[in-house]
Amino acid sequence: MAEVEFDQASRIYTAGAKPAVNRLDLEIADGEFVVLVGPSGSGKSTALRMLAGLEEIDGGQIRIGGRNMVGVPSRDRDIAMVFQNYALYPNKTVGENMAFPLKMRGVPKEERATKVKAAAEILGLSEYLDRKPRALSGGQRQRVAMGRAIVREPQVFLMDEPLSNLDAKMRVSTRTEIAAMQRRLGVTTVYVTHDQVEAMTMGDRVALLKDGELQQFATPAELYDKPANAFVAGFIGSPAMNLFTLPVSEEGVRMGSSELALPRSLRSRITEAGLSTVQLGIRPEQWTVGSNGDGAGVKAQVDVVEELGSDAFLYAHLDDGEQTPVVVRTGGRSGARRGDQIALTPTSEDLHLFDPSTGERV
Repeated sequence: MAEVEFDQASRIYTAGAKPAVNRLDLEIADGEFVVLVGPSGSGKSTALRMLAGLEEIDGGQIRIGGRNMVGVPSRDRDIAMVFQNYALYPNKTVGENMAFPLKMRGVPKEERATKVKAAAEILGLSEYLDRKPRALSGGQRQRVAMGRAIVREPQVFLMDEPLSNLDAKMRVSTRTEIAAMQRRLGVTTVYVTHDQVEAMTMGDRVALLKDGELQQFATPAELYDKPANAFVAGFIGSPAMNLFTLPVSEEGVRMGSSELALPRSLRSRITEAGLSTVQLGIRPEQWTVGSNGDGAGVKAQVDVVEELGSDAFLYAHLDDGEQTPVVVRTGGRSGARRGDQIALTPTSEDLHLFDPSTGERV
């Protein structure tokens, strides 16, 4: 086991073009589970491949256990990688697939059997060791691929979207198994996904990337509660945070024909930043829904009601002349219907303010 450090690490595919990964700085503690997340083209998989030795490091350093990995072949990095593709040998049994990397290293047969048995117990595969991959479900095959990594006892596990081939229900159960396994083994793990729900539920900390650059590296709770910029705010959370660019008024901001009063603490931050317009972020659960006739709040009209049992989401548009979309989370069976006129009022002082020109948190 070891700590992992990205120190101004860059990957440049074409001279003069924007780097695929640009001066990435990350310090991953020994035994930590870190998730790299971001949209397509953000550089998350490239960063993982740089750590694995499958991509060159064109600038900066990557260190594993304090050792600089620049120029070190993948086979000498003491890492184990689990890919989206299971890459199992169809003619070998589960036990033989898991033992194969040890066999290639010349590990004695008895020691191989002991390590495979221990890994199978961790992953719940003991009864499947004599089966071929074709007799397993997708989730079981992925566990075999993980078992093949576990038996090597590496310093670092690397996982590149390992759940992408599974259906939604299987993804939920398997990601729970992966997180539990990692905490039991205590091996430093770097996990790549495009799914922010996966990132938020699995990682000790999450690194969010965009266009090859790190946007924020923090715990899931901090990413949700204190996003560093408007991109992070809009990416983390499902449904996404409502973001409005609004003119500043004496008591807060103007939203359509209504004035939305803000707490003094938020108004002070706007004044200190010298902003005449501000980007205001309000999460779906931070609204109180009232009747349009109440005389208070921002007027809106419901377009779609999404009932989820314990919760409901109202997809509406503001009565501001531009039909600005807004999403509201309410309790289940709220009684709202398409076409209803409602009034919305923020329920929390902990709203989010961003500079509309830079996107940075105010």
